[in-house]
Amino acid sequence: MGSVQLHLVDAFTSSPFTGNPAGVCLTDTDDAAWMQAVAAEVNVSETAFVDLSTLAATGEVGLRWFTPKVEVEICGHATLASAHVLFEHGLAPSPIAFRTASGVLRAEQLPGGGIQLDFPVDEPVSALPDGHLADEFADALGAAVVELARCRYDVLVEIPSAEEVRALEPDLSVLKAASGRGVIVTARAEDDPAPGAPDFVSRFFAPAVGIDEDPVTGSAHCCLAPYWAKRLGRERLVGAQLSPRGGEVGVELAGDRVLLRGDAVTVSRGELLAETTVTARVT
Repeated sequence: MGSVQLHLVDAFTSSPFTGNPAGVCLTDTDDAAWMQAVAAEVNVSETAFVDLSTLAATGEVGLRWFTPKVEVEICGHATLASAHVLFEHGLAPSPIAFRTASGVLRAEQLPGGGIQLDFPVDEPVSALPDGHLADEFADALGAAVVELARCRYDVLVEIPSAEEVRALEPDLSVLKAASGRGVIVTARAEDDPAPGAPDFVSRFFAPAVGIDEDPVTGSAHCCLAPYWAKRLGRERLVGAQLSPRGGEVGVELAGDRVLLRGDAVTVSRGELLAETTVTARVT
């Protein structure tokens, strides 16, 4: 295989060392075991593997995402990071069509700066996860539960205030046992936010896939967008993820799609000197 490019990009931020870091590996390999080993080595919440070999023939770029533990079906921040790398180096024109396990996802450069992602909407349904009670979530979070909903991948829990979201120190063993990829905890930001200020806040915990807390989760906003659009009566909103690193995601409902907007900044780039043959199993 020879060497491949490996970038580290902070997504949903314009400031290094904030937002959500993602590895971006440019390679045409289909060796899933090797990709999983690389993701474990990079050891950020997700590493994206970008395959440019089909761009000329199909107009699409292959894209897969791995946490340090598993491959995932969708990832917003690593898609943003991948688009940022391709735009930054002139490797693909805007808009980019990424071919993924979740269908074709598009990314385009915005005239005023930043990148917009086109993702499928994830409509939340008010329901408890199978075999779980609302009291379990209240106890695990140390906060009253206002609403519980199921999204395609995650459980969404609304609690009373942004201050409580910021102060959470949840029992991760309980959240890990809940069905789904992770648990989104959210609250309204303010009654009357200033222009451009966040409309809602969240944090995202996914110990079941090896991520105790994800700094800024683009795909979770595919569920948060319709949830808060109904409550606030607006289809264009801003969400702030209150992890220690922090970050913001602009969202807009567009039929059965959600437009996610954010910035990204490259922190490092180099070559990955590793063969695609992996003999050791990642556990």
